[in-house]
Amino acid sequence: MRSRFAIIVAIAQTILFLGHWFIYETWVSFSPYPASHRGLKIAFVLLSVSFLSGWMVADRSTNLLARVVYISSVVWLGMLSFSLLAAVASWITLGLVKILSLAIAPQSIAFVFFGLALMASLYGMLNAAWTRITRVSVTLPNLPESWRGRVAALVSDTHLGHVRSHGFLRRIVNTLNLLGPDVVFITGDMFDGQKADLHGLALLWSDLVTPLGSYFIAGNHDGFTGHARHLEAIANSGVRVLNNEKVELDGMQLLGIHYRDAVDPRRFKAILQHAEVDRSRASILLTHAPHGMHIAEEQGISLQLAGHTHGGQFFPFTWIITRVWGQFAYGLKRLGNLLVYTSSGAGTWGPPMRVGSTPEIVLIQFE
Repeated sequence: MRSRFAIIVAIAQTILFLGHWFIYETWVSFSPYPASHRGLKIAFVLLSVSFLSGWMVADRSTNLLARVVYISSVVWLGMLSFSLLAAVASWITLGLVKILSLAIAPQSIAFVFFGLALMASLYGMLNAAWTRITRVSVTLPNLPESWRGRVAALVSDTHLGHVRSHGFLRRIVNTLNLLGPDVVFITGDMFDGQKADLHGLALLWSDLVTPLGSYFIAGNHDGFTGHARHLEAIANSGVRVLNNEKVELDGMQLLGIHYRDAVDPRRFKAILQHAEVDRSRASILLTHAPHGMHIAEEQGISLQLAGHTHGGQFFPFTWIITRVWGQFAYGLKRLGNLLVYTSSGAGTWGPPMRVGSTPEIVLIQFE
């Protein structure tokens, strides 16, 4: 296990070294000053090890210094992504300039693209800090009369930890109380996977006031430092943890399956079969990721709620996510008799940036 982890770290660090080297070489090549760039080279070497160093520090401590180190490292990681795109664009544009014999200085090309990368990073951080309210309506067959007109709030991927912490979750809870949904569904990745004040953070959910309560299933990040500890902290806050089970919620069949069980098709199907879903009645399934939709549809589920994808969070991952998840990467979609809503999530993983996606709380009205 340790040897495999070491290999993964080595591969990740190699990729980071190569990325930083490419940006450094681009900047030097496009610079009008051929003098020594020793200071810049040292800076890039240090930046190349900042993310893994920050991650290791954050995995061991929650103090202010650890948070500052980690936040700085992930902000730079996001800026690195946009800088890589800027470097590629600079070389492509330089080639076109030479082919077309245009009188444009190389440094001007680099200045424009790296300036755009900086602007994208700043915009991404501001955009990620602004949580939107998304409203959708769904019509489910055989909906209980008691559910007509009711509103459920979907909150996913808060990723609480070193970047998003007590203040962020307090704003989420206060917003929910102002919106006044009848029930709140939390579809995983409440925590970021790093060392965190699990009980202190989870306890903030105890301020949530909803007529039908709140329900949670675990995501992939909720188990990095001990699955049981995360679930215990959440349960102690008053949020109901659905441990691969079905409950009755005022006439609605509500099911919740944790991420590590939902990604195994045989395990996922077995849990749904054991739950004995009544096909003649409406049902809601909580999963962290939009997995197993064909199985859920076969088992008679009416509505599946998920998160996990972040809508890609920022380019080019926004493009990659649509290739991986297809139409289920984000939003309300249909598969046969099954409705699926995949949320882009309220928080962020890694860089606290969003470009091409927005953080959201989803309000689902049943009609």
